[in-house]
Amino acid sequence: MPDQSNQATPSDPEIPGNATAPEGLSRRRLLGTAGATGLVLGAAGAAAGYAAAPSSAATPLTSLGGEQAMFHGKHQPGITTPMQARGHLIAFDLAAGAGRKEAAALLRRWSDTARRLMAGEPAGTRDTDVARDAGPSSLTVTFGFGHSFFGRTGLGEQRPVALDPLPDFSSDHLDKNRSNGDLWVQIGADDALVAFHALRAIQRDAGTAARIRWQMNGFNRSPGATAHPMTARNLMGQVDGTRNPKPADADFDKRIFVPEAPGSGTGGSGTGGPAWMANGSYVVVRRIRMLLDDWEDLSLKAQEEVIGRRKSDGAPLSGGSGATETTEMDLEKTDAAGKLVVPINAHARITRPDQNGGAAMVRRPFSYHDGFDADGVPDAGLLFICWQADPLRGFVPVQRKLDRGDALSQFIRHEASGLFAVPGGASEGEYVGQRLLEG
Repeated sequence: MPDQSNQATPSDPEIPGNATAPEGLSRRRLLGTAGATGLVLGAAGAAAGYAAAPSSAATPLTSLGGEQAMFHGKHQPGITTPMQARGHLIAFDLAAGAGRKEAAALLRRWSDTARRLMAGEPAGTRDTDVARDAGPSSLTVTFGFGHSFFGRTGLGEQRPVALDPLPDFSSDHLDKNRSNGDLWVQIGADDALVAFHALRAIQRDAGTAARIRWQMNGFNRSPGATAHPMTARNLMGQVDGTRNPKPADADFDKRIFVPEAPGSGTGGSGTGGPAWMANGSYVVVRRIRMLLDDWEDLSLKAQEEVIGRRKSDGAPLSGGSGATETTEMDLEKTDAAGKLVVPINAHARITRPDQNGGAAMVRRPFSYHDGFDADGVPDAGLLFICWQADPLRGFVPVQRKLDRGDALSQFIRHEASGLFAVPGGASEGEYVGQRLLEG
């Protein structure tokens, strides 16, 4: 779990409402979330509350329900969107006999459904009404293509070199049935019903063109649950995401997105991929089980030495009493006995970009808990999701370094894995992947 993320930008703020939407009128408009209500949207950490609305309007949503991410844009949503409280990951394989034509029709359906739902509108004529009373709630739907997709659609020449299968790692205990896939969809929202509504709509839209390969559910802390915006914690209780690249960084786009004018053909690790991948990104998805019983048996001091940071506030162990999460880590600092304060195998030391040739990625994970086994051991951990312009220069070198001696490795197990090419955002009137499928 490279120590680089959790949220590209922080966000905080909840929802009510119980009106019935007339056909053709979006939930968002009906519930008064437009600017006419006077509701301020997007304020990080704002207290949930009701804004004054015209007497003729329905009760407006709080800021959480009214948050809306845009479907159309330069990049797909769900990459730099602030972390959401609920997430679903789902992979599909094209059905036997389905090819490029069927894939294009499916992506067209999916894109239309995603656009509607992200605007707070019904999915279509067969909407299930699960999210009828809710606003957009920061819903995002993101689509990607796996390595096998290109062969099945006759588009092998357009498959990026950067999408070559990930190497084997010694920490891998991968379940092939829960790894990879032709198509991948990420769904995130700040309301569980809104997220489930989108998941169900995407699955129904697949019809006979594709079948589910695997599906995983995740969660994060709800916006507004803390007194002020802060980096989230994982299920080990650690502040997780301190060194995540920020969109405001000068080199952010270069590190995370494929250039607008990449090389033609299949491209390579230096170009990020073919022209259809312009403004897109590559996502690595790993289901990482945390061995929580073993972890929780450690003393606080031992846990902090495994990570290299204080558990209370995420400050580096090399910092003094006044250090904060963002205090620069001193990798050379020693104690009175001459011992490194940040251990040589500490997770935070190993994952630093300056210790890995500048390798960086945006980590945007969800925690998961899938119950307990017969012995009461929790099946819980992290749905690790990281974004980069090229996984061969982002995820791979960092994971190789972790594989060689990360202190955290004895407390985690990588159980599933996938790598997907996520094309740039769709323009108005366009569906995601159109430049690949119709180019």
